[in-house]
Amino acid sequence: MRIAMPTINGRIHPVFHRTDEYTIYDIEVESVQTKTIYPIGNQETLGGFLTDECINGVICGKIHSTDRNILRLKRVELNYGVSGEADDIMVRYLSGERLGDIEENAFWHHDVERLD
Repeated sequence: MRIAMPTINGRIHPVFHRTDEYTIYDIEVESVQTKTIYPIGNQETLGGFLTDECINGVICGKIHSTDRNILRLKRVELNYGVSGEADDIMVRYLSGERLGDIEENAFWHHDVERLD
């Protein structure tokens, strides 16, 4: 299984579509086998990235509904509304802990958050 997190300086980037890199974890038998920092260029599409890198899951902060729909279409597991150190989040994920605050994420307002 491969899990991707949009990151900046080892922390989950607060806004999914603004990241310049993803941290990708390869998981086997409930443990991390490898961790890779993957820089993403502006020309890279989300669908192409997911397919090319064989991503099975995404853990992120705030995410637009368009990106959520792409993940659903690609059948990628999504945990959003998450913040903190990427490595700590991965440990919590592997232990089965519920991640994020989806209710809070569902109601963020575009103008207030200034996400453009």
